[in-house]
Parts: sequence; structure tokens; C-alpha cells
Amino acid sequence: MNITWHGHSCFRLTERGMATVVTDPYNHKKIGYGELNLSADIVTVSHDDPGHNYTKVIRKRKNGQHILTGPGEYEIGEVFITGIRTNHKKKKDDPWNVMYIFDYNGILVAHLGNLNRVPSQSDVKSIAGDVHVALVPIGGGSSLNASKAVEAIRILEPSYAIPMYYQTEECKVELDPLDKFIKEMGLDTVEPLPELKITSSRSSSETKVILLEYAREAD
Repeated sequence: MNITWHGHSCFRLTERGMATVVTDPYNHKKIGYGELNLSADIVTVSHDDPGHNYTKVIRKRKNGQHILTGPGEYEIGEVFITGIRTNHKKKKDDPWNVMYIFDYNGILVAHLGNLNRVPSQSDVKSIAGDVHVALVPIGGGSSLNASKAVEAIRILEPSYAIPMYYQTEECKVELDPLDKFIKEMGLDTVEPLPELKITSSRSSSETKVILLEYAREAD
């Protein structure tokens, strides 16, 4: 399967013969980056905010489109999806968040959405299997900061960790820069890749940080 990053918390997951997923589409006029020009069978929304819920910009494919906005278990186009509610409310106006687990033939991709606390043991137990790829917010603000993101990665123990939701030249939202996360992970530098290609569901005992380039092109 292939994973591309389209800015902020928006990724596109593709695999031949299976449904295409786009996560957390944003309103580029408010968030920055370029206007999204993508199509998908499935669109997921982690929480109700213009940086994550702008579903109307994603084109439908020939078999229509499913928009997921809440917890539950779904099977669409050979992809198994589990939505897990996190950021449990202590106050009425606390933001909700849904973490989505995408199962592509045994390859599990966890999109943490706007997670604002380190995952609990109950969150981890809700994931049926080992996480191969974790898409992790690192920029602080209403989400995990660098140190908490590192803690979340150590709890989830994914084979690959891909940072998202951080400050870039294209982003209008005030967030922490990538450097803080790289330093917290104890790394010197990470060379960006245009996409992540995964061909095996075998898990690695050591997490590798993957930095994806911002994909400006249309699908």
C-alpha cells in the first residue's frame, strides 16, 4: 500500500483493488497549503474543525463515497476500519476526537487525528493487532506536543511513525516546528520521502520515523 501526505493531517491511503482513503481534508483558505484535488472512496473526519472536516472538496469515485465522522467498525471496499473515540470529555465543551485504524490486508495504519493526550491502555487494547504505521500529530496547540507524541509512539510501538500537524512554510496555523519532534526522538536529521510504500504486514521491533514530503499534485 502507498501513503502520501497532503499537508496538515491529510493523508491518502491507496492499495490496488481496495478502497482509497483520504483523512482529515482541510479548508485551504483557513489552514494554508494548496486546495486539495483528490478523490476517495472513504473520507474520515477526526473532529469537527475546518482543518479536518472539509469533506466537500474530496471528489467521489465511481462507486460513490463514504464519509466517516464517528467511532464504530466499518468494512468498505475490502478495507476494515475501526474508529475509536479519544479525548474523553471532562467538560461539555471539550473537543472530541476519533482515532481511525485502517486495516489493509493485515497492514494496520493508525491515524491519531487531533489526539491531545497520550493513548491509554484501553485505547491500545481497542486496536486489534500491531500498528504498522502511526500518523502522529506533533505540533502542540490543541493536539500532542513533541514530547507527548514521542510518548504516544513508545506506547503504540509502530514499525513506522509519520509526523503530521506541525508548522511548515505553507501552514497558516501556529504550531510547533518539526525540529522539536526530531530532537525529542533523539535523531539528527530525517530525509523526506515522496511517499511510503509498504509491501509486507510483518512488524518491526524498532520504530522508524518517516518524514513525508508535502504532496502538491492531484491524484
